[in-house]
Amino acid sequence: MLISGAAPETIHWIDGRSKSGRKQSDLFGSTDGEFAAAEPAAQAGGQDAAADTSSPFRVPKAFLNLARHVSCHRSPGRWELLYRLLWRITGGEKHLLTNAADRDVHAATKLEKSVSRDAHKMKAFVRFREIEDAEGKRFVAWHRPDHYTLELVADFFARRFDVMRWAILTPDESAVWDGKKLTMGDGAPRSDAPEADELEEVWKTYYANIFNPARIKLNAMRAEMPEKHWATMPETALIDDLVRNAPTRVETMIRHAEGGVSARPFLPEVTSGQPSHSIARLREAAAVCQGCDLHGPATQTVFGVGNPKAKLVLVGEQPGDREDLAGEPFVGPAGQLLRETLSEVGLDPAELYITNSVKHFKFKPTGKRRLHVKPAAREVAACRPWLEAELDVIRPKMVVALGATAAGVLLGPGFRLLKSRGQVQRSDHAKWTIATYHPSAILRVPNEATRETMRKAFLEDLHFAAEHYRMLP
Repeated sequence: MLISGAAPETIHWIDGRSKSGRKQSDLFGSTDGEFAAAEPAAQAGGQDAAADTSSPFRVPKAFLNLARHVSCHRSPGRWELLYRLLWRITGGEKHLLTNAADRDVHAATKLEKSVSRDAHKMKAFVRFREIEDAEGKRFVAWHRPDHYTLELVADFFARRFDVMRWAILTPDESAVWDGKKLTMGDGAPRSDAPEADELEEVWKTYYANIFNPARIKLNAMRAEMPEKHWATMPETALIDDLVRNAPTRVETMIRHAEGGVSARPFLPEVTSGQPSHSIARLREAAAVCQGCDLHGPATQTVFGVGNPKAKLVLVGEQPGDREDLAGEPFVGPAGQLLRETLSEVGLDPAELYITNSVKHFKFKPTGKRRLHVKPAAREVAACRPWLEAELDVIRPKMVVALGATAAGVLLGPGFRLLKSRGQVQRSDHAKWTIATYHPSAILRVPNEATRETMRKAFLEDLHFAAEHYRMLP
């Protein structure tokens, strides 16, 4: 069509999917930046027009990635939109996709995001049931996506569950993995998938035990887990009872923590969405925390300090030697550097709340000294409910993560401090969140020039935070 010079307005597009929703051919057979053949049948001037693949057009790889997702959308106008973008790109607008304000680019990006969300939900909400066939155990799941997203995520399931035979059925298409090869097929009704199996009760028991009644946000849960998927997710049958009993379970967990018998703290947001506990009560409960092995060698729990109604919270990694002895965060050399820098940018520590991701000091004894050891992921995870409880009570407008550990807890494991330091992010607990160096990391750098460079960057990041802090109502 491009070779023949068929303009977008002269083409009538016919979707190449069959009634079952299966694709009839591969839309983008090339991955090296060349446009291959169009999947739907195209008619220009009343005659069928086919792309001449012997003379491919060069297009940006970003277009192929965009088109792969957009082609999975259910919108009947997706082919017209993609061809119009392709026509413009190959017609001289080489950098079209970088213009986010362009009407066609905006429309395609919107479709791409919708498909990406749908693919994410498929990964999260598919539930396999076990059956027996002639070859032994097989796992089957039925899912109803919003778009044609199964082929986008089939490879993910093949990699993740490569040692078992499975099939994922949707109304439009199916994916089957036999342990070696992935095969795409036609869609199937829900009746073709098993209703339940003996693993379902095991999964329900697991879900009931990991369910955190202290962090129930029903509106957010329904937005992230639409009720149309509940029929194929066995754990959703428990939600009503778990939500109804949440306040009682929270109080029980608090009492256990205060009695020193809680293996892991899950604290305080009840179904009303209002914090039911104060920072002082949390500190008392955390004092006897035994959520991980760090409580044994540590002197005490080091909880956060400062203004319980602070608009800005600073979150570090873990207490050091002096903090462990004093029972207060940031009182050693790193704390001195932090407070000096706060003073330079005009922030009063008394107005802020300062805490750590991990509440116990992890160290390695060497003679009379105790050397700091980075906390393991399981130790960070065990302490995370305490940090979340602090932030739920305070509800800050801004959060500054000091160091990679705090940034990972607040912004996710994919966050890279060196790449995104000082950039404003949105976290679960504050719309305005940035990550910067931990003061102790600056002090540990042996090279004076590098240390000074990091010190200036740290000062700039806190100055940036201070400017925004002063603009808060």
